[in-house]
This record gives sequence, structure tokens and C-alpha cells, in this order.
Amino acid sequence: MTDIDHSKNVYLFIHGRVDLAEKSIDLLTSSGFSKEKIIMADPKKAGDVDDYMAMLWMPPNPDHIKIQKITKVEEADDSGMIGVWKGVSKDDVSKIMF
Repeated sequence: MTDIDHSKNVYLFIHGRVDLAEKSIDLLTSSGFSKEKIIMADPKKAGDVDDYMAMLWMPPNPDHIKIQKITKVEEADDSGMIGVWKGVSKDDVSKIMF
């Protein structure tokens, strides 16, 4: 896959799996991301182009974290669970197995 710039922010989507939040953060830090750069995803605030998204995949019983690079951010309303992330385009770049 592609090289990851670990100096960028990574937005973590846990899809309600609070029980896996700490384990996910540990896996992301052991993969090179700084704990300070791991941000819990918020439906009212999207990331920026070249930041990353980390999603527990596939809900509801994930077996890995899918890492995606944000390639485009368009304005979107913040309604619903996804919120402004509806306007985010991204490419898969890596995955981390649980």
C-alpha cells in the first residue's frame, strides 16, 4: 500500500465499540502514530486533506482497523451519525489486524 505520514492527525471511528477504543489506540501508536495525533471522530468536525481516518472494520464485530487517507473535504451538514464526514473522500492505504 502507500507510505503513511505519521505526523498527520488520524481520526478514529470506533462505531460504538467503546470496549475497543483503548486497544485501537494502542495498535495505532504501535504502528507509528503519535497518541497526541489520534483524535476520536466527531460528526460535527471533519479532518483535513492528507489527514487519516482509522475505522474499526467491519461493524458491528470488527477484526481490523482500516486506515484511509483523506483526499477531499466538501461541505456537508452535520446531521445524523456520520455528520460532516459525508463530505469526505478517502482512499484505503493500510490495515491493522486485531
